[in-house]
Amino acid sequence: MTDRIAVRDELAGLLDEVRHCRYCQDLPLGPNPVLRVDSGARILVIGQAPGTRVHNTSIPWNDPSGDRLREWMGVDRATFYDPTRIAIMSMGFCYPGRGRSGDLPPRPECAPRWHHKLLEHMPAIELVLLIGQYAQRYYLREWELGRFTTLTETVRHWRDFSLPDRPRCFPLVHPSPRNRLWLQRNPWFEAEVVPALREQVAPLVTQSAARGR
Repeated sequence: MTDRIAVRDELAGLLDEVRHCRYCQDLPLGPNPVLRVDSGARILVIGQAPGTRVHNTSIPWNDPSGDRLREWMGVDRATFYDPTRIAIMSMGFCYPGRGRSGDLPPRPECAPRWHHKLLEHMPAIELVLLIGQYAQRYYLREWELGRFTTLTETVRHWRDFSLPDRPRCFPLVHPSPRNRLWLQRNPWFEAEVVPALREQVAPLVTQSAARGR
């Protein structure tokens, strides 16, 4: 019990350090790192970067993209936002600003600066959802898992990303409304991938809830 308390205290200190990070002072809306992490989480969601609504509320995936992601996972808001079940990080913790065709990419300094430190405090993670090309490129290369040339190929081969000494990786297309056309062109995703995702998520959130009682 003492060791568990010490681990949680260390993580709380690290999260406080992350949330007070001001490394990227030039961000258009200013720094506001958004994440939810707990040492007991069994699932880790790694997305791209917060949008303006997430920046303003400090709640990750608090937008239509989050609604669709929760539908894909088969979880309600209470389960999704319970960090003892599901941890949530992004490749960039802060809103990166607006570009010509949408939000800018996540700041490249963020993940190398913080992710490894945070992962060291999440020993129970069994499933990592890699949402979008930035998370997939970073982690599939980092963990020396097979890579494909396009996001569509990567997501189509979702069964291939596991190693005995690593959490299982599950690559997903971003659930943004902007990807409605991609979903229409790739009906296999909702027919095959979404049911498989729910099948993997359900026992992990159930086990986490039972363990917490």
